[in-house]
This record gives sequence, C-alpha cells and structure tokens, in this order.
Amino acid sequence: MPEKDMQRKSKLTTILWGLVIVCMLVSLPLIYERYHMEGTAKNVEVVFDYRDLLDISMYRTNPSQFINTQLDEMKKTKITSLAVYESTLNELMESGRIALYSSHDAAALAQRAMVPSENFTYVLFKDKESQAQLQNIIQDAFSRLKIKMQPWTFNNQQGLIIELPLDEASLKPMDPDPITMQMLIDRGFHLVIRLSNRRPFVSADMDKLLTQLADQFAVKSMIVDGDGAPGYSEDGSATKNIEEMGRLMLKHHMSLAIIEPLNLKVPQKGVNTLAKAMNYQAFRLHSLSEQDSDKLSESITNKELNGRIRDISDRFVLAVKERNIRMILLNARANKNLGKASYADPLEPIYRSLKYNADSALYRIQNAGYKLGEAEPFNYNPPAWEKVLKPFAVAGSVALIALLIAAFFPTLLLPVFVIGLLGSGGLYVLSPSGLYQSLALGVGVSAVSLAIIKAIQTLRSKAEKPMLHSVLSRLIFTAVLFARTVVISGFGAIFIVSMLNEITYNLVIQQFKGVNVLAFAPLLLAALYLLFYSEKLTLKQKALKLKRMLTSSISVIWIVSAIIILGVSYYYLSRTGNGGTASSLELTFRSFLENTLKVRPRTKEFLIGNPLLILGIYLCLKHRLQALYLVLIGAIGQASIVGTFTHLHTPLQISIIRAFYGLFFGALIALVLIVIWEICARGWNKWTHLLRE
Repeated sequence: MPEKDMQRKSKLTTILWGLVIVCMLVSLPLIYERYHMEGTAKNVEVVFDYRDLLDISMYRTNPSQFINTQLDEMKKTKITSLAVYESTLNELMESGRIALYSSHDAAALAQRAMVPSENFTYVLFKDKESQAQLQNIIQDAFSRLKIKMQPWTFNNQQGLIIELPLDEASLKPMDPDPITMQMLIDRGFHLVIRLSNRRPFVSADMDKLLTQLADQFAVKSMIVDGDGAPGYSEDGSATKNIEEMGRLMLKHHMSLAIIEPLNLKVPQKGVNTLAKAMNYQAFRLHSLSEQDSDKLSESITNKELNGRIRDISDRFVLAVKERNIRMILLNARANKNLGKASYADPLEPIYRSLKYNADSALYRIQNAGYKLGEAEPFNYNPPAWEKVLKPFAVAGSVALIALLIAAFFPTLLLPVFVIGLLGSGGLYVLSPSGLYQSLALGVGVSAVSLAIIKAIQTLRSKAEKPMLHSVLSRLIFTAVLFARTVVISGFGAIFIVSMLNEITYNLVIQQFKGVNVLAFAPLLLAALYLLFYSEKLTLKQKALKLKRMLTSSISVIWIVSAIIILGVSYYYLSRTGNGGTASSLELTFRSFLENTLKVRPRTKEFLIGNPLLILGIYLCLKHRLQALYLVLIGAIGQASIVGTFTHLHTPLQISIIRAFYGLFFGALIALVLIVIWEICARGWNKWTHLLRE
C-alpha cells in the first residue's frame, strides 16, 4: 500500500475510533435510563395457588380445618397473596359450596328409577347464601354456552339440573367464587386473579367481572391461566379481543404477571400482545411447579430434604436478584407416599424454604434491598430524547463493525462504514427492532474481536523492540494492555445495552439473539487474524502458509490436541446461553460462589479467559510469541464479559458487579500463574546445566 494511502487510512481509522468514543459517551444516558427504570419497582409478592390448597385438602379427614390451619401458617410465613381462578363446578364442590351428582347418583339419592337416556349434572346448593351468590354465576356461564338448565329441589334444598354430563360440566369455567374471595380477603390476604381464554370473550361481561374484582376484592394483578390470554382465539379476532382486554385492565388499574419462559412447556399465546396493549404495565413471575414441589414430599433423609429446601430457597433468591422477578407463584399437590402408606404434601418444606432462618429466601431477598408486598410494574416512561440518542449508538456500532472488517481488508473501511450507515437507515424504516438486534450482535462480536486483534498487533510490535527486563515494567505494561482490551470489549457491551434498553427485553418479550455466535465468533476471527494477518504477509505468502498447514504431516499429538480442542469447544458452547447444562460439581461450586460473594462471577471469565489473557500478554513481553495463542484463548473471557450484558433481564447493577468480579479474581489468578511461571523459569535456567551434564 502506498505511503499516502497508508496515512489516509490511518487518519480515517483514528477518526472512526474517535467517533466510537464520542458515540459511546453520548449513549451512556440510555444506559442510565434502564438502570433508573430497574429501581422503580422493588416489591416482591409471594403467591400460593389456592386451588392447589383445595385439592390437597381433599386428602385430609377435615378439609375445612386443614385449609384454615394452612392459611394461618401462610400468614406466618409471609405468603401475602393467593391466586384464585375462574371457578368450576368441581372447585365449588371442593369448597363445600355445592354438591354434585350424576343422573345415576341423583336417581339413587331420590330413590327413584333412573331414566336410561339421561346423562345430566345435578347441582345442589349447600345453603341459601351459596345459592344467592352462585346460582346466577352458574346460570350465566352455561347460558353463554347455550346449555339448557332447569331448577331442581331435594329435601327443601335448591339446586339446578344442567343438561350436560357431569365430567364435562365440571370443566366449564365460570366467574370466580365470590364467597371464597371474600373469605380470603377477610383473613388478610391479597388476591391475584388467573383468567383464561376458555370462555367466549365478551367485552361487557369482562368489564363487569374486572369491575367486581378491582372494586370489591382489590385485585391488582392477573396471571394468564392455560395456553392463551383472555380474548385469544384462532378465528382471527385474537388481536382485537386482546387489545380490548388490555384496555379494560388499564381501566381497572390491573397489571399483568408474565410467567418466565423457563416455567412453561409452550409459550402462552397472546401474552406479548396483551402486554403491549397495556403499555407494558407488567412484571415477571417465577413459578414453583407441582413437579418441582413433588421433590420436597418424597421419602428421603432429613439431610437430603434440607439440601432440596436450600436449593429451592437459592432458586427464589436468584430469580428476584438476577432475573428481575417480582412475583413468586407457589404450586403444590398431594402425592402417594408408599413408605408411609399415606398422602404427603410439600407445604411444610415450602414454608421452610421461605422464612424460618437467615438462610431462607425471604430473609435474603429483603437483605438484598427488596420489600415484601404487592408486585408492581416498572415505571416505564421513556423520555423523548431517547430517540435522539439512539442514532449515536447505531453510528458507533457501525463504526466498530467497519473497523473490524478493515483489520482484514483495510481498503474497505470507508465503504463499509458508509454502506453500514445507509443500510441501518433503511432497516430502521422496515423494522427498528430488527436493526437494533442485528447491530447488537454485530457490535458485540466486533468489539471483542477488535480488542484481541489490537492486543495481538501491540504485542507483535513490541516483539520488534528490546525486551522489558524488569518484572515490574512487564507487569505494568501487561496491566495497561489488559485494561485497554477490556475497554474495547466494553464498547460492545455499552452499545448493546444502549440499543436494547426497552422494557420488552427486561420482560423477556424480546431477547438478544445470537448468544452462541457472540461466544465463538470472536475466537475464530481473532485466530484467523493471528494466523494470516498479524505478520503482514502478502497474499502469496498467506496462500503458501495455508498450503503448508493443510499438507503438514499429522502426528498423534496433533490428533490428540484436535480432540481436546473439539471437546473443549463443544463444552464451551453447551455451557453458553439459557439452554446450557452444568454438572453437579459445577453447580456446587457456583452455589458456593453465590453464597460467598452474593453475585457469582462467570467461570469462563475469572478461571479461564482473563487469567490466560493476562498470562499470555506477560509472556509475549518476554519475546515468547507462542503465548499469543494464550491471548487468543483470552477471547473467551472478553466474549463472556460482553455476553453478561446481553442477559437483558438481569439488573444492570448485577451485571456490572459480575463483570468486575470476573476481572478482579481473574487478575489475581493470573498474578499467581505469573509468579509460578517466574519461579519455574528461573529454576530451569539455574538447574538446566545439570541436565546437560
């Protein structure tokens, strides 16, 4: 490249780096807005599923007394709320409000002959109060389904005949049981309503129901029950109905509790549309499922039970601290315990996991700065100036991507930057969300790749100069170069958080896409640069080097090394993202770190990436350029730092602390490795002559 072109390229590179820094600084208020929003809702609500309590009570000799005892215990345990559902005939029967009979049972009860062609449901009200409050609810529900009914009387007790088989009639949803709700309110509990899409959506009927729930029973939150949000249907009217449901919930000042995706087998349909219609007056819910709580009622030793209780407690604490969870929903059921020849339930262990000692979940949640109370949505009201600042984050991201491409193809720096800006403008018109997500992945990969490439360039250049003989001078230079590498990687994290600072990412309605690409692409790009671009080879020399690599004799050590590298790569990718799995040993180690430091640093950072990067830089300063491959592996740690900030549902403060711990402890481990290296190297130099003799 002619000298004039090199000077022009160098000047343009400097300008783009300056633009990156300016855009980064301008983007910081966007990050502060997210930080501020995350602090606007600190209440954590613990909710028990009341229907589960009813079901468990059916296995007790005195169901009513059992329910009363458990409600008292829940109050002591700081379970402040109960989830109530749309009622069913079966639930009303379990509550003792009605009795249910099939045609056969009703005939036997009345001591009359059964009509062979009849298969109806007979409902008998417990008392006049139950009839007064429930008869209209039952009649309205079955009338909407165009099912015939007629009055029925037995022994001066009033009832109904529903012309539907008992098993099917017991499944039909109705308005919630007002008698149960009033009883729970009188006992000091808050109510959270669970509504489904199992009933035809009629705006006037839903408005009437929400008015009753809000005004009479002070309900402030709704959880979707089943596979779809109220109003969702497959007939093409889903969006219109769900938007109307959102309008009604806003009218009655209700919030939406969004169940974590990891708690669901399949996503609930219409929930995202409902949240949008409500202007995201929503918060996240973590559920302890029946299957999870079953583990607490198995026949196990006290030691095993205590361990499982501790795991549940840890799970609740992490959900609140690290995933912005504001509601914990507890589910339970009775299970056969063959060892004790009885039915066991997990209620007592669940209470222990919440509040009996300093290790319990609620104690630790409050210690972390949260309050126990009714969950509230984040105060999401983005200021108008956000739209002015986001283009700076876009421009800075495009500049970083252009600088990465220019590291391989210098002449493309300006064209890529200009085309990137124009393309970003066009993509913004089509899909702002698509633009931000694409650039977020691109800038994350580019920042980490550039950070390692710039380190390789600096170390190659330093190798051409006299070696730094002082250990202190090498340590200082290592610290400065490591800090610069982290700062460049940090540019990627800043731009990602700036562009993806909308509440939809906090609620996991949208997510950062490309976690595995971010984890592995910088390592591959930096390796490509190290092998073919870091030595300023001509195109012909690059081709010859590639040919030598492809035609080299393969030894056993090469095969073993390849297997090890592939195994490590597979494990690295399997541990990346939300779907990663961890061994029991790793889980124990992670639990130890979490309980000791309160925020767990990422293993890939403080045990692998950062120590090897620092050690590699230090060794390169001793003119041991083979250590550039350690610097290359350091890309794992840098990618992990940026990856930490792509967990957009994690509070920003937690991500910052986690990254700091990774840097701090990684540096300490690297310092130990350097000391060990120096001791071994000096010992080798001192005693190696004895081996020659």
